[in-house]
Amino acid sequence: MKIIKKSIITKNVNDYKINRKIKKTYVPKSGDVAVFQVLSIGKHKAIQGENGNNSYIFPEDKILATFGTRYATAQFEGYVPKKYHRKYQILGQGGVVGVLASLHSKFEDIGATEVKLVGYAVDENNEVINTIYNSVEKLTFDSKKERPYKMYLSVGASMDSGKTTTAAFLSRGFMKQKKKVAFIKLTGTVFAKDCSVVRDCGARTAVDFSYCGYPSTFLLETDEILDILETLLNRVERIKPDVVVIEIADGLIQRETKALINHKPLMNLIDGVLLSCADSLSVKSGVEILTKLDHEPILITGVFTASPLMVSEVKNETNIPVFSLEDFMNKNNFNTVFS
Repeated sequence: MKIIKKSIITKNVNDYKINRKIKKTYVPKSGDVAVFQVLSIGKHKAIQGENGNNSYIFPEDKILATFGTRYATAQFEGYVPKKYHRKYQILGQGGVVGVLASLHSKFEDIGATEVKLVGYAVDENNEVINTIYNSVEKLTFDSKKERPYKMYLSVGASMDSGKTTTAAFLSRGFMKQKKKVAFIKLTGTVFAKDCSVVRDCGARTAVDFSYCGYPSTFLLETDEILDILETLLNRVERIKPDVVVIEIADGLIQRETKALINHKPLMNLIDGVLLSCADSLSVKSGVEILTKLDHEPILITGVFTASPLMVSEVKNETNIPVFSLEDFMNKNNFNTVFS
């Protein structure tokens, strides 16, 4: 048998057999593990291996991945198939495979990397292996639990607005204050890079939803996401953090994000919201959305701060502090907001 390249979402899947007989009859669920053979290379030329490093793939290679969904306005929209297909698409580099529904126009020429289903990964009882809570105990969200640390939420007006960079530099600022920082990426599609970036910037520990085995959080109900949060908080509490920085993926009007920022028991736990935006107009709408929910941002930052003109526009519209990356590193500026 040729080597099967394992994706990071399947890193805890070790003992399995390949069941080829059920590939046309079994209806998969998110997190179901399967072996796929690469047919053609499109957007994804590599998958993230079980150690987080890129594992380049080529036609005829076999990979171990999961079925899952994807919501990424600047990339792909995709779903778990409801029936057998001759071809599937790699939706995310962390090992998410599904049926492509739409893609950003910048990928129209190259398209998605396509694969075919070889068979499902099954256990000794011939049951399809699913990664969700496969090796982690599920905890139920407790909004009344005493938490001896501060919690800050990094949200954005859109995808690629700077949320992860904000979380990373916020962690750096707290590290310079001699505080232990933990980072949680609560929603999104599995991809190890974000946790690595924030950890490199100063977070003592960093973990995301894939710790619970989820390839993606797209289309999950709010209670299920909150249970993920409780499980991840329990994980990072091992280091006894002073601060927990939480990032929610995508924009404020995306389905899961919108539900979370409207969830009062969750938001009552948050000590401050940081809003990242790509341009000055999105700052205005983002601040309005959050302020209506009684969660006015404690600062505004993001991609737009690379433009002095847009920074000036924003400062003319609001008294909320505007932070560049340098401001997070400046002790006086940082202490003004996070004293």
